[in-house]
Amino acid sequence: MNVNIGGIDRMLRIIAGVIIIALGVYYQSWWGIVGLVPLLTGVFRFCPLYTMVGVNTCKR
Repeated sequence: MNVNIGGIDRMLRIIAGVIIIALGVYYQSWWGIVGLVPLLTGVFRFCPLYTMVGVNTCKR
């Protein structure tokens, strides 16, 4: 698994994921599970969709 998510992209994904999960818990909605996608892609710095499209925001 190659890294394809850069620093700013990573932080935005982690913040968005945490916010979506928190809102899901607050409103007791299963939509909070959707927050796992940006959170996990930010933590692992890998996005399968970026690979398919050929995007790489990592400067390495």
